[in-house]
Amino acid sequence: MEWRASHILVKDRAQAAELLKKIKQGASFESLAREFSQCPSKSSGGDLGWFGPGKMVGAFEEAVKRLGSGSVSDVVSTQFGHHIIKKTGQR
Repeated sequence: MEWRASHILVKDRAQAAELLKKIKQGASFESLAREFSQCPSKSSGGDLGWFGPGKMVGAFEEAVKRLGSGSVSDVVSTQFGHHIIKKTGQR
């Protein structure tokens, strides 16, 4: 199994919660990723491409597994910061 996902990574949990609120109100995930994410993937709207088991940190991978395609996660915290994850595919 492989998954494809995009994410927004920020250091501040309150900022992540605010961005999630904007997404739920209809804001563009990709636009917010380009503007606010602190990951190099921001240049591609947060797209991380395809990845398989063990390629991402545990909490991130578990969140992606639970999401339906096109769904957005709640805030997921890892050693890198706070993520908002959008699952964009599964194969």
